[in-house]
Amino acid sequence: MLQVCLNGARGHGDSAAVPMSPESLAESAARAVAAGAGEVRVHPRTPCGGTSLSPRVLGPVLASVRAAVGGGVGVTTAAAAEPDVGRRAERIRSWEVLPDLVSVDWHEPGAEEVAAVLLERGIGVEAGLWAGSDGRERFARSPLAPRVRRVLVKVPYPSAGTGAEEASRAVLSGLEPPPGVPVLLHGEDAGAWPVLRLARRLGLAARIGLEDTVLLPDGTWARSNAELVAAALAGQGRPADRARLAGSDRQGNP
Repeated sequence: MLQVCLNGARGHGDSAAVPMSPESLAESAARAVAAGAGEVRVHPRTPCGGTSLSPRVLGPVLASVRAAVGGGVGVTTAAAAEPDVGRRAERIRSWEVLPDLVSVDWHEPGAEEVAAVLLERGIGVEAGLWAGSDGRERFARSPLAPRVRRVLVKVPYPSAGTGAEEASRAVLSGLEPPPGVPVLLHGEDAGAWPVLRLARRLGLAARIGLEDTVLLPDGTWARSNAELVAAALAGQGRPADRARLAGSDRQGNP
Protein backbone atom coordinates (compact mmCIF):
# COMPACT_ATOMS: atom_id res chain seq x y z
CA MET A 1 0.00 0.00 0.00
CA LEU A 2 1.27 3.44 -0.94
CA GLN A 3 -0.16 6.43 0.91
CA VAL A 4 0.03 9.92 -0.52
CA CYS A 5 0.55 12.76 2.00
CA LEU A 6 -0.69 15.85 0.22
CA ASN A 7 0.66 18.85 2.11
CA GLY A 8 1.76 18.46 5.74
CA ALA A 9 3.19 21.68 7.16
CA ARG A 10 4.47 22.85 3.77
CA GLY A 11 3.12 25.84 1.91
CA HIS A 12 3.67 27.72 -1.31
CA GLY A 13 6.96 29.00 0.05
CA ASP A 14 8.23 25.41 -0.17
CA SER A 15 6.68 24.63 -3.54
CA ALA A 16 3.93 26.11 -5.67
CA ALA A 17 2.64 22.56 -6.11
CA VAL A 18 1.53 22.24 -2.46
CA PRO A 19 -2.30 22.16 -2.31
CA MET A 20 -3.87 24.27 0.44
CA SER A 21 -7.59 24.89 -0.08
CA PRO A 22 -10.24 22.14 0.18
CA GLU A 23 -10.74 22.31 -3.58
CA SER A 24 -7.04 22.05 -4.46
CA LEU A 25 -6.57 19.24 -1.93
CA ALA A 26 -9.44 17.31 -3.48
CA GLU A 27 -8.04 17.76 -6.99
CA SER A 28 -4.55 16.74 -5.89
CA ALA A 29 -5.93 13.70 -4.04
CA ALA A 30 -7.93 12.56 -7.06
CA ARG A 31 -4.91 12.77 -9.37
CA ALA A 32 -2.68 11.00 -6.87
CA VAL A 33 -5.18 8.16 -6.47
CA ALA A 34 -5.49 7.92 -10.24
CA ALA A 35 -1.68 7.61 -10.35
CA GLY A 36 -1.83 4.65 -7.95
CA ALA A 37 -2.03 5.89 -4.35
CA GLY A 38 -4.12 3.64 -2.13
CA GLU A 39 -4.77 6.09 0.68
CA VAL A 40 -4.72 9.85 1.29
CA ARG A 41 -3.32 11.83 4.22
CA VAL A 42 -4.04 15.53 4.54
CA HIS A 43 -3.40 18.40 6.94
CA PRO A 44 -6.48 20.65 7.03
CA ARG A 45 -5.27 24.26 6.95
CA THR A 46 -6.74 27.58 7.98
CA PRO A 47 -6.81 30.47 5.46
CA CYS A 48 -3.64 31.71 7.18
CA GLY A 49 -1.92 28.39 6.49
CA GLY A 50 -1.83 26.82 9.96
CA THR A 51 -2.74 23.16 10.53
CA SER A 52 -6.04 23.00 12.39
CA LEU A 53 -8.22 20.43 14.16
CA SER A 54 -11.24 22.74 14.21
CA PRO A 55 -14.39 21.08 12.84
CA ARG A 56 -15.00 24.21 10.74
CA VAL A 57 -11.66 23.58 8.99
CA LEU A 58 -11.58 19.78 9.04
CA GLY A 59 -15.14 19.20 7.83
CA PRO A 60 -14.94 20.98 4.45
CA VAL A 61 -11.56 19.39 3.68
CA LEU A 62 -12.78 15.87 4.43
CA ALA A 63 -15.98 16.43 2.48
CA SER A 64 -14.11 17.71 -0.57
CA VAL A 65 -11.44 15.02 -0.58
CA ARG A 66 -13.95 12.22 0.04
CA ALA A 67 -16.10 13.44 -2.82
CA ALA A 68 -13.02 13.17 -5.04
CA VAL A 69 -11.61 9.81 -3.93
CA GLY A 70 -14.41 8.02 -2.07
CA GLY A 71 -12.65 7.09 1.16
CA GLY A 72 -9.37 6.21 2.83
CA VAL A 73 -8.68 9.74 4.09
CA GLY A 74 -6.51 10.31 7.15
CA VAL A 75 -5.37 13.33 9.18
CA THR A 76 -2.96 14.05 12.03
CA THR A 77 -3.37 15.05 15.69
CA ALA A 78 0.21 16.24 16.14
CA ALA A 79 0.80 18.72 18.94
CA ALA A 80 1.76 21.33 16.35
CA ALA A 81 -1.91 21.54 15.37
CA GLU A 82 -3.09 22.01 18.98
CA PRO A 83 -0.43 22.02 21.75
CA ASP A 84 -2.88 21.74 24.67
CA VAL A 85 -3.88 18.09 25.14
CA GLY A 86 -7.24 18.88 26.71
CA ARG A 87 -8.11 21.26 23.92
CA ARG A 88 -7.03 18.67 21.35
CA ALA A 89 -9.38 16.11 22.89
CA GLU A 90 -12.21 18.67 22.87
CA ARG A 91 -11.60 19.35 19.20
CA ILE A 92 -11.85 15.65 18.36
CA ARG A 93 -15.09 15.30 20.32
CA SER A 94 -16.53 18.24 18.35
CA TRP A 95 -15.86 16.76 14.90
CA GLU A 96 -19.00 16.28 12.84
CA VAL A 97 -17.29 14.81 9.78
CA LEU A 98 -14.98 11.96 10.82
CA PRO A 99 -11.73 10.91 9.08
CA ASP A 100 -11.08 7.24 8.39
CA LEU A 101 -7.70 7.16 10.13
CA VAL A 102 -5.90 9.55 12.46
CA SER A 103 -2.23 9.43 13.40
CA VAL A 104 -1.14 9.95 17.01
CA ASP A 105 2.56 10.56 17.68
CA TRP A 106 3.17 8.34 20.68
CA HIS A 107 6.16 10.28 22.00
CA GLU A 108 4.07 13.41 22.52
CA PRO A 109 2.52 14.22 25.90
CA GLY A 110 -1.10 13.12 26.08
CA ALA A 111 -0.84 10.64 23.21
CA GLU A 112 -2.85 7.95 25.01
CA GLU A 113 -5.57 10.42 26.00
CA VAL A 114 -5.90 11.58 22.41
CA ALA A 115 -5.92 8.00 21.09
CA ALA A 116 -8.58 7.02 23.63
CA VAL A 117 -10.88 9.82 22.47
CA LEU A 118 -10.43 8.78 18.84
CA LEU A 119 -11.25 5.17 19.67
CA GLU A 120 -14.31 6.25 21.63
CA ARG A 121 -15.56 7.96 18.49
CA GLY A 122 -14.90 4.89 16.35
CA ILE A 123 -12.03 6.47 14.42
CA GLY A 124 -9.08 4.31 13.39
CA VAL A 125 -5.80 5.15 15.15
CA GLU A 126 -2.39 5.05 13.54
CA ALA A 127 0.37 4.97 16.17
CA GLY A 128 3.23 7.23 15.07
CA LEU A 129 6.61 6.01 16.32
CA TRP A 130 9.49 8.35 15.49
CA ALA A 131 13.11 7.31 15.20
CA GLY A 132 15.13 9.03 17.92
CA SER A 133 12.19 9.23 20.34
CA ASP A 134 10.85 7.04 23.13
CA GLY A 135 7.62 6.47 21.23
CA ARG A 136 8.36 2.82 20.55
CA GLU A 137 8.91 2.08 24.24
CA ARG A 138 5.81 4.01 25.30
CA PHE A 139 3.72 2.22 22.71
CA ALA A 140 4.97 -1.19 23.85
CA ARG A 141 3.66 -0.43 27.37
CA SER A 142 0.36 1.05 26.24
CA PRO A 143 -2.89 -0.82 26.93
CA LEU A 144 -4.23 0.78 23.74
CA ALA A 145 -1.60 -0.84 21.50
CA PRO A 146 -3.77 -3.85 20.53
CA ARG A 147 -6.54 -1.48 19.40
CA VAL A 148 -4.62 0.58 16.85
CA ARG A 149 -5.24 0.01 13.18
CA ARG A 150 -1.67 0.59 12.01
CA VAL A 151 1.81 1.51 13.22
CA LEU A 152 3.61 4.33 11.40
CA VAL A 153 7.38 4.40 11.75
CA LYS A 154 8.81 7.80 10.86
CA VAL A 155 12.48 8.53 10.26
CA PRO A 156 12.66 12.33 10.47
CA TYR A 157 15.27 14.50 8.85
CA PRO A 158 18.15 14.99 9.70
CA SER A 159 18.26 11.60 11.41
CA ALA A 160 17.36 10.29 7.97
CA GLY A 161 19.67 11.67 5.28
CA THR A 162 22.54 9.34 4.50
CA GLY A 163 21.68 7.25 7.59
CA ALA A 164 18.06 6.72 6.59
CA GLU A 165 18.25 2.95 6.25
CA GLU A 166 20.24 2.52 9.46
CA ALA A 167 17.82 4.68 11.43
CA SER A 168 14.86 2.79 9.99
CA ARG A 169 16.28 -0.60 10.84
CA ALA A 170 17.12 0.55 14.37
CA VAL A 171 13.47 1.37 15.06
CA LEU A 172 12.12 -1.70 13.32
CA SER A 173 14.52 -4.08 15.07
CA GLY A 174 12.86 -3.66 18.46
CA LEU A 175 9.33 -3.14 17.22
CA GLU A 176 6.74 -5.81 17.95
CA PRO A 177 3.40 -4.57 16.63
CA PRO A 178 0.26 -6.31 17.86
CA PRO A 179 -0.73 -9.36 15.79
CA GLY A 180 -2.36 -8.38 12.53
CA VAL A 181 -1.40 -4.70 12.80
CA PRO A 182 0.46 -3.54 9.65
CA VAL A 183 3.47 -1.19 9.63
CA LEU A 184 3.98 1.83 7.39
CA LEU A 185 7.56 3.09 7.11
CA HIS A 186 8.49 6.53 5.78
CA GLY A 187 11.19 9.18 5.80
CA GLU A 188 11.24 12.84 4.88
CA ASP A 189 13.33 15.28 2.86
CA ALA A 190 16.71 13.66 2.12
CA GLY A 191 15.51 10.39 3.61
CA ALA A 192 12.16 10.12 1.83
CA TRP A 193 13.25 8.08 -1.16
CA PRO A 194 15.81 5.83 0.60
CA VAL A 195 13.25 4.92 3.27
CA LEU A 196 10.55 4.29 0.67
CA ARG A 197 12.85 1.88 -1.15
CA LEU A 198 13.62 0.08 2.13
CA ALA A 199 9.91 -0.19 2.98
CA ARG A 200 9.26 -1.83 -0.36
CA ARG A 201 12.14 -4.28 0.08
CA LEU A 202 10.79 -5.23 3.51
CA GLY A 203 7.24 -5.61 2.26
CA LEU A 204 5.91 -2.75 4.39
CA ALA A 205 3.41 -0.07 3.51
CA ALA A 206 5.03 3.17 2.36
CA ARG A 207 4.13 6.76 1.68
CA ILE A 208 5.20 9.68 -0.46
CA GLY A 209 3.90 13.15 -1.19
CA LEU A 210 4.68 16.82 -0.82
CA GLU A 211 4.48 16.54 2.97
CA ASP A 212 7.60 14.37 2.86
CA THR A 213 9.55 15.73 -0.10
CA VAL A 214 9.22 18.28 -2.89
CA LEU A 215 11.83 16.51 -5.02
CA LEU A 216 11.73 13.56 -7.37
CA PRO A 217 14.37 10.83 -7.03
CA ASP A 218 16.56 12.54 -9.63
CA GLY A 219 16.59 15.76 -7.58
CA THR A 220 14.26 17.77 -9.82
CA TRP A 221 11.21 19.57 -8.46
CA ALA A 222 8.02 17.51 -8.29
CA ARG A 223 5.18 19.18 -10.16
CA SER A 224 2.47 17.46 -8.11
CA ASN A 225 1.66 14.75 -5.62
CA ALA A 226 0.58 12.59 -8.55
CA GLU A 227 4.04 12.84 -10.05
CA LEU A 228 5.63 11.71 -6.77
CA VAL A 229 3.25 8.74 -6.58
CA ALA A 230 3.96 7.77 -10.19
CA ALA A 231 7.71 7.97 -9.56
CA ALA A 232 7.42 5.80 -6.47
CA LEU A 233 5.41 3.13 -8.28
CA ALA A 234 7.48 3.31 -11.48
CA GLY A 235 10.65 2.05 -9.86
CA GLN A 236 10.26 2.05 -6.07
CA GLY A 237 11.77 5.51 -5.86
CA ARG A 238 14.42 5.20 -8.57
CA PRO A 239 14.79 8.07 -11.07
CA ALA A 240 11.60 8.19 -13.10
CA ASP A 241 10.98 8.40 -16.83
CA ARG A 242 10.09 12.08 -17.09
CA ALA A 243 8.47 11.68 -20.49
CA ARG A 244 6.13 8.97 -19.20
CA LEU A 245 5.09 11.25 -16.35
CA ALA A 246 4.33 14.19 -18.60
CA GLY A 247 0.61 13.64 -18.17
CA SER A 248 0.73 14.20 -14.41
CA ASP A 249 -0.75 17.24 -12.67
CA ARG A 250 1.29 20.22 -13.91
CA GLN A 251 1.24 22.73 -11.09
CA GLY A 252 4.19 25.13 -11.15
CA ASN A 253 7.29 24.91 -8.96
CA PRO A 254 10.07 27.29 -8.04
